[in-house]
Amino acid sequence: MSALPADPAPGQYWDELLRFWQEADWPEGSKVEIIDGVIVVSPPPAAPHNRIAAKVQRSLYSVLPKDWEVYQTLGVTHPTRGRLFIPDLVVVPDDVLDRIEGGEAVPLTAAELIVEVTSPNNASYDRLNKAAAYAEAGVPLYLLIDRFAPAGPTVTLFGEPGNAVYQELQAVKFGEDIHLPEPFGLTIDTGVFPFGP
Repeated sequence: MSALPADPAPGQYWDELLRFWQEADWPEGSKVEIIDGVIVVSPPPAAPHNRIAAKVQRSLYSVLPKDWEVYQTLGVTHPTRGRLFIPDLVVVPDDVLDRIEGGEAVPLTAAELIVEVTSPNNASYDRLNKAAAYAEAGVPLYLLIDRFAPAGPTVTLFGEPGNAVYQELQAVKFGEDIHLPEPFGLTIDTGVFPFGP
């Protein structure tokens, strides 16, 4: 992973930063995000990472309201803070995407749930930077699937955002069930998640 310093004051040069992000020739398959005014380039996720995201996505489809969708690789922005994230999964109501034009990203504030699966090279971003940004934007639920947690693989559900901080609603080790509250009302069996890198 590499970082390109782009803006010392997030939000000050957002249009230029976004244009550079859109027009640059990034390595194929890489994940390119803007985190607090810095462009961060990560390699493509490994197969176990993608398998976990696919399992969660399949589970979410069984409970989503008909006018909501779950997306992989959908850009969500928080321009005033110099942020453009590409979560592993994001749940957004259809009417939000109906209002988006062309290649515009979705406002982070429109997300109902964000799911991140850590990789060895970006786990701290998912645990700290993104958690704070999602809470600050008021995203109701953040599911962090941390394959590389120091105490072993864990899944943590955060909610009740306030003052850029989430409350921890539930934390389990891989192999235990985690429950997403309404409007999802979903229990996810983390025993189906692969343990390897």
